[in-house]
Amino acid sequence: MATAIVLIDGNNFYASCEAVLDPGVIGRPLVVLSNNDGCIVSRSAEARALGVPMGAPYFQVQRQLQQHQVIVRSSNYGLYADMSQRLMATLEPWVEELEVYSIDEAFGRLRRPPAQTEGRDSLGRHRAGPDLTAWGQALRQRVRRDLGLPVAIGIAPTKVLAKLANRIAKQDPQYRQQGVFDLAAVADPDPWLEAVAIEEVWGIGRQLSRWCRLRGIANARQLRDMPPGELRRRCGVVGLRLQLELRGSSCLPLVEAAPAKQETCVSRSFSTPITTRAELSEAVATYLSRAAEKLRRQRQRAGAITVFVRSSPFDGTVFYSNAATVVLPLASQDTAVLLKAALPLTDQLFRPHKPLRKAGVLLQGLQPETLLQHHLLAPLSSEEQARREALMAAVDGLNRRFGSGTLQWAACGLSPAWMMRRSRLSRAATTRLSDVPVARA
Repeated sequence: MATAIVLIDGNNFYASCEAVLDPGVIGRPLVVLSNNDGCIVSRSAEARALGVPMGAPYFQVQRQLQQHQVIVRSSNYGLYADMSQRLMATLEPWVEELEVYSIDEAFGRLRRPPAQTEGRDSLGRHRAGPDLTAWGQALRQRVRRDLGLPVAIGIAPTKVLAKLANRIAKQDPQYRQQGVFDLAAVADPDPWLEAVAIEEVWGIGRQLSRWCRLRGIANARQLRDMPPGELRRRCGVVGLRLQLELRGSSCLPLVEAAPAKQETCVSRSFSTPITTRAELSEAVATYLSRAAEKLRRQRQRAGAITVFVRSSPFDGTVFYSNAATVVLPLASQDTAVLLKAALPLTDQLFRPHKPLRKAGVLLQGLQPETLLQHHLLAPLSSEEQARREALMAAVDGLNRRFGSGTLQWAACGLSPAWMMRRSRLSRAATTRLSDVPVARA
């Protein structure tokens, strides 16, 4: 029995999440801004129709947005992460295997029912089976009913072709309304592949697309049919896998469990420049606390910490960028241990005459929490280790239950002025009890 690869992708995910909690914005143009309300990172379909450019700095298009009465929202990452988890949990029962590819995308695998009549495509290849459009429409309706999110579904024999099918389901006028396209069920896939420019093929970067254009390869069909030897000389086995995927041979397996991370980073730009050593210490402590929480969720320990800072290249002063690293004698996921090791690095990095615009921490040398190589000169008894792990579990549990930042370290400060600016932040009713709407009957 043939298998099908499906790609389920949330349409305008950030903007769609905003509409879930505020039905008043449905059908109206809406954009979502990046950190510190800097650039446009998501647009509703109505905002796209107005020609609002993606990635444009907000200050440059502010007048245009006001003229068209476009709703502007700050990024609500807590809401988006929670809606993503709900989306993936909804998709899981519908497929045999699920790979969470990004916050709003997932690959799935399912078996096609046996075909009633066999058929062959224009190249003489056996067709994969019956159309799965009805299955995709049923899934879209379930996601819309349970979560209020619109999704597009591409169905094909391979990952690369599923990416192309998903793009067709989103953009082609013939399939945009139903939001589902099964590439393996069409009589001749070649016209659809010819309509996809080489730059839009998944896995084709800027340099490779230019190389293809110079050789007359302008679309996905031409890439599929080009001599494999020439592609292998340029791209090696990676290029051959891409070509085989376009030909319908699956070479990219689904990854159900993400591999262990090698590094964990938390960095942010400041809403206002940092000019004092105390402010920098607060920022580093805040970012390190968040990184330590990530580390415990990943069930890992860090063996080294890097702190980096930089000024703005646009403020008229000489650009300043620097970093410092400390190696821990004993790998740890304890916030107190990480803070004690990292905060002295701020003395090395701070410059009184250099207003800082960004800082971050990078946890390196990650290892599983189940493995801990002890150090003769850094004794840690099993009783003390168990006590500290219980304390970290209690802190994380309170913050999960009552909201992030409910319990935090004093070194992070109370309400620092440099915190990320989000002046148009929406409610987070799915993760914050105080934001749950109240209906009075």
